Parts: sequence; C-alpha cells; structure tokens
Amino acid sequence: QEQLVESGGGLVQAGDSLRLSCVGSRRTFNSSSLGWFRQAPGKEREFIAAIDPSSSKTYYSDSAKGRFTISRDNNKNTLYLQMDRLTPEDTANYYCAVKSLSGGWYNTRQYLYWGQGTQVTVSL
Repeated sequence: QEQLVESGGGLVQAGDSLRLSCVGSRRTFNSSSLGWFRQAPGKEREFIAAIDPSSSKTYYSDSAKGRFTISRDNNKNTLYLQMDRLTPEDTANYYCAVKSLSGGWYNTRQYLYWGQGTQVTVSL
C-alpha cells in the first residue's frame, strides 16, 4: 500500500503563496497519476488538480485554474502544489492521492490511496 505524507501547509495572509509537497513511499508512486484535493469543515472533499505520470497532462478545478500549479519530481517521489494569490476561501485541509488506472480525474472514488492532509489557513 502506498504511504503518502503531505507537508507545507500553514497560516498565511490573503494574497500570499504556499507550496505543498507530498512524498510517496513506493516506486508505484512514480508510475501513477496523482491528485490534490481539499476539504473544508462541513464540506465535501473537492478536486483541486491532477497530473499524469509523465507530467504531460494536468487538470485543474475552476477555483484552482490560473492560481495553482501541480507538478511532480519522480526522482524524488514527490508531488507539489504551488498555490498563489491565496484567499480565505482556500482554507481547508489539503490531501494528495494516488489515482486508479481507470476512470475520470475529478472524483474521489477514482483515487486509491490518500495522505493524512496538511492544513492551509488563509486570513484576511
């Protein structure tokens, strides 16, 4: 089973940037498509971004498009999410996940393994 560990969250002000990281434990991490999701209190977990194994395809939610960038370094077994121009609406726990081989990109049911999350809090 894949073990995922997120880091990089914290408390920032509106307009600031953060870069989240997610380290995978197994070589299957590098051959898998990966995604970022977030969940705010009282809300469902929502898709943010995803990337294929070779970084040739990326997908973003409307809320992330133009502000967030997903990337990966397979040499380091690491997935990243660069978040710019943060707003209080971005406050949530952020999770990385390993996607299954089939199915779409946007639904949590298509992702097999999840990290424990890293909290991002954006103040005014």
